[in-house]
Amino acid sequence: MKTVEYWLARLVLATLSATPLARANRLARFYARVLDVALPRLRRTALTNLEMAGFAGRERITTGVFNSIARLVVAFARFPQINRENVSEWIGYEGLENFQRARARGKGVLVATAHLGNWELSAFAHAYLDVPMRIVVRPIDNVKIDALVEHYRALSGNPVIAKKDAARGILRALKAGEAVGVLIDQNTTPAEGVFVDFFGSKACAGSAFVKLAHHSGAAVVPGYAVWSEKAGRYVLHFEPEVEMTGDVATDTQSVHARLEAAIRRYPDQWLWIHRRWKTRPPGEKAIY
Repeated sequence: MKTVEYWLARLVLATLSATPLARANRLARFYARVLDVALPRLRRTALTNLEMAGFAGRERITTGVFNSIARLVVAFARFPQINRENVSEWIGYEGLENFQRARARGKGVLVATAHLGNWELSAFAHAYLDVPMRIVVRPIDNVKIDALVEHYRALSGNPVIAKKDAARGILRALKAGEAVGVLIDQNTTPAEGVFVDFFGSKACAGSAFVKLAHHSGAAVVPGYAVWSEKAGRYVLHFEPEVEMTGDVATDTQSVHARLEAAIRRYPDQWLWIHRRWKTRPPGEKAIY
């Protein structure tokens, strides 16, 4: 089965990289639709999340999520074709000065990012547009697909930090004044995090991120790449630095408040299909 998955992944990437862009976008939306139909629990999860978060137009937003995934996969498939000369055709900046100001302090930058817009392209393109950024990744269960994806991610020069060795790798990078991008928006366990208010409900958020910021003195800068219909490309936003107080719960909440505000601006580009609220506080019933 894992071999079949691998060759399906290779087929998707090949068809999306070898066809004209307009056709590739249509084909990717078809692939996303197949995923939607084949795994109906994904849409059910998204609708549950959106209802809990108080959004209207939930079916429309969920369809937008699958379209957003399609755009992401098209860009990812074309990573071997994207270079320093043409990267600006795919993505531009807003707020780059926030990142550069934080980096100039010399203690490194922790980029708080999320499964919003195109998280793969944001780090990939940043290496060409400004400086390489180390990225923290969780290995994919299928080792062949994991190797393929890791190869694509590293094409622009970004070193990868495996999640199992993340703390040491991140601290070494920050000590050298480098930037590290970390996806902070996934569900975790109480042993690894704290509960924060997220769209009006308690969500368990990893606390390691702010602990690393406290330990290293690194700046925390939210950053994410969202699709702009007006510009016809992605825009990589770097927000002003999030001030750290030294209190784990307070600072984790502050980072997630910024994330929530960004998702509210672009609700159809966040990965609502993830069971973000799976871990519940003691005594609360399961949501999914």
